[in-house]
Amino acid sequence: MFAGLVLAGLAAGAVPAFAQTSVTLYGIVDDAVAYSSNQNGKSNTYLRSGNLAGSRWGLRGTEDLGGGTKALFQLENGFDINNGAFGSSGQMFNRQAFVGLKNDRLGTVTIGRQYTPYYMMVGTLGPTTYVTGATGAHPGDIDGLDTTIRINNSVTYTSPVMWGVTASLQYGFGGQAGAFSKGNTYSGALRYDGGPLSLAAGYLRLNNVGGSGATWNGASTGTPGTSSLNQGYVTADVLQHIAVAGIYTIGKVTVGATYSNVQYKPGAASLFHDTAIFNTAGVHASWVVSPQWRLAAAYSYTAASKANGITDAATYHQVSLAQVYSLSKRTSLYALEAWQHANGKSLSANAASIINAGPAVGDSQNSTPSATSSQVVGMLGIRVDF
Repeated sequence: MFAGLVLAGLAAGAVPAFAQTSVTLYGIVDDAVAYSSNQNGKSNTYLRSGNLAGSRWGLRGTEDLGGGTKALFQLENGFDINNGAFGSSGQMFNRQAFVGLKNDRLGTVTIGRQYTPYYMMVGTLGPTTYVTGATGAHPGDIDGLDTTIRINNSVTYTSPVMWGVTASLQYGFGGQAGAFSKGNTYSGALRYDGGPLSLAAGYLRLNNVGGSGATWNGASTGTPGTSSLNQGYVTADVLQHIAVAGIYTIGKVTVGATYSNVQYKPGAASLFHDTAIFNTAGVHASWVVSPQWRLAAAYSYTAASKANGITDAATYHQVSLAQVYSLSKRTSLYALEAWQHANGKSLSANAASIINAGPAVGDSQNSTPSATSSQVVGMLGIRVDF
């Protein structure tokens, strides 16, 4: 398929034409007053950027090459509106940066820094689409079904839609001389969209470059988020995700469910010795009450495995709510609320000791977990699209 798309692009380039080019500047500016009942032992009220959606600006463009083939690109930067900083230090286009070819019959090939097929096809059917990632992602975004994981140096192929089915495959080049598999990434997903029903299944494997540090090596093509859930396992040699999701729409109501299995597999340089497994099941619903009002809710349950000396394995219950009022097509006011409760034991950072499991609501509290068994988070904010 890749060769076919390249040939199609070359052939189209030989056609004199009436090529049309479009470039769009777009973005989202989102900010909120946030409250957390406990962040490392104390409550906090603060401003937080990017809650209903991450604050960003970007450029996307296409050029019609003729013969059903288009060239395309996208560059997207995430930022913090409260201090003007890049979303990721040292990365101007930290969210996405890719270029490629799309053909109506053969599909799409893109290369660069991209989301995974696992997220694009499965994650978009999950709770983050409806109750946001900030408070609605599964605890600590443990299963990567929000936008935490992006893949550098990647090639992605996505098929055209056939009988409602779309397939996508991705490979991220590790780039380690003499060690082809170090730091590389594999992802694949299938999705069906038919009328009110959408179903998807996906796979993601991140290989760690490894080293002597106590964190995931950032030279790997993909890097998972770190939270109180997985802090003891980030020296894994391999991180594997498997997930399924589905939604069904009845009039103005959409209901959905997700299941994921995440495995942190140790290697010779890992600071833990047994594979750590997290299983998460969740349900969510969204109701378009009127053209202005949308309400959403989600519940998830996450259970860790008994391993690495832990006999009372961690479990996490999370409830998330969202209320969104549209002032216009581009501007919305919103309120987000979430509660998470943790039981059992987990590993501390660096896998140094067994500690009480600490809750971290959604993926907004990854670096600020609660020092108690529960955490409550609330946000009042505004989002403007352009």
